Amino acid sequence: MKINRTQFMEEGYLVLREVIPPEELNALRESYELMVTRQRDLWVKERHPNSPPEGVWETSAQPRLNLGREPLAGLVDDKTASAVEIWAHENMQHVSSELLGEEDAGVTEMMLMCNPVRDHGPAAWHRDHHPIDTAPLQGYIDDIVETGPRYVQWNLSLYDDNVLWVIPGSHLRVNTEQENEQLLADPRTPLQGGIQTHLNAGDGVVYILPILHWGSNYSQKMRRTIHGGFSNFTHYPTLDYMEYLSPKVQEMFDRWNARSHQMQEWTENALQAAIDKDASTYHAALEKLHPDRGEKGKLLSTVFLCKAACFVALTHGYELEDIPDDLRNRGKGFHSITLNWGPPFAEERFTQEEASTLWERFKPLDALLKTDKEHFLPGFQSGPMRYYFNEMPPNYGVADFIASWQ
Repeated sequence: MKINRTQFMEEGYLVLREVIPPEELNALRESYELMVTRQRDLWVKERHPNSPPEGVWETSAQPRLNLGREPLAGLVDDKTASAVEIWAHENMQHVSSELLGEEDAGVTEMMLMCNPVRDHGPAAWHRDHHPIDTAPLQGYIDDIVETGPRYVQWNLSLYDDNVLWVIPGSHLRVNTEQENEQLLADPRTPLQGGIQTHLNAGDGVVYILPILHWGSNYSQKMRRTIHGGFSNFTHYPTLDYMEYLSPKVQEMFDRWNARSHQMQEWTENALQAAIDKDASTYHAALEKLHPDRGEKGKLLSTVFLCKAACFVALTHGYELEDIPDDLRNRGKGFHSITLNWGPPFAEERFTQEEASTLWERFKPLDALLKTDKEHFLPGFQSGPMRYYFNEMPPNYGVADFIASWQ
């Protein structure tokens, strides 16, 4: 599949035709539909007493299957294995690696977005970006401009799909004043410069987060859109579907899983270097985690590590000042792309004393990421907060962070 990486880097997205080969489309539809049926049965069993008979399937504006977050309870077997294997297809995995500039990008999330049982209308324009537990938007922009994206996201349609709109180039800038004004007034209508992605069955759109985008209409029209992404940073809470995959795809997941464990080791090394005030080891760990990143990229990685330090301290029971509930809750999960490896990472790799020292090292940086008072900007997946939405610490780099240890 031919791609234009220059266009991708400039506009932030590409629409690619026949990502699913036409001769494979019907079989993949059948595989996913069988999974939908099985998931609906689970939602019936899991529904709350006051929920409608089919639970989430009836209440959600966009019912989703998630194939990798937890044991799949029989969703994947020899009849549905193609729902996982499509992620290893060269039209997705190889293309994603090429767009990322990596040799072997791994799949991060494997989901399916479905239409609701009743019309829910448009969602709100947003960036898939949550600065409170990741980093300010400008940190992502600087890193993308300097070296390129660390993650790409896909919508791959099993049926014709025109739900997604994007703002070309918005992955390289903050919102304009005009966009903010409209988003505050009504975030559920087309924005100036918005492009609707018209996908035929089998087509895909791949895009760079944090591009500004919109789910324009969640209607009853049949929708089965495969959704997820690729990165060098993956985490697989379960691999109970492995026995149903082909040997080639099993080897790919084994390779990505082994790399995930290595990335966790290097994350531990970076955090331990901060505890030990070991600048050379810290720099070496950054280079292993994100090879060949520039100074802006290394600062972004350091901000991710700052959040990881926060989660380590919280997991060990420390009551940290000025840490909002939203941030605390996100530390209970994982987000491997930003070096959040979840509570077991914190519990197994650091003592309580180390957790306390670690936070003392990163606390000055955390303070620089905060404003004096709560504020809000539209177009993000965060409500009002004290952390900056857009701005990175001015005139600040990794050298300044290391100097703060003294």
